[in-house]
Amino acid sequence: VRLVESGGGLVQAGGSLRLSCKASGAILSDFSSSPMNWYRQILGKGRELVAHVGSDGSTTYVDSVKDRFTISRDNAKRTAYLQMNRLKPEDTAVYYCNRENRDWTWGQGTQVTVGS
Repeated sequence: VRLVESGGGLVQAGGSLRLSCKASGAILSDFSSSPMNWYRQILGKGRELVAHVGSDGSTTYVDSVKDRFTISRDNAKRTAYLQMNRLKPEDTAVYYCNRENRDWTWGQGTQVTVGS
């Protein structure tokens, strides 16, 4: 399974973006049963877990994005989403997704840049 992230871009502080993550090659039952995570990475730093959506649709977030970001999934499309509102300059990073055990092939990520 290959992951393909998209939807990043340049936005001013306070703006919004919606990221998509398609699990290309995943079969429906495998994707549906997989908890999915969004991560972000700033150049020179480790990858940070940002948001999680369980196979049952339950969600958790890192404190810094709570009440601003919303993770969701569409199993029929084998796609996970990250709606990002009220963006801040500190949200600038490359965003990646993977399932919880991180055994799918990582994608290129999608760059999010938030101007002040």
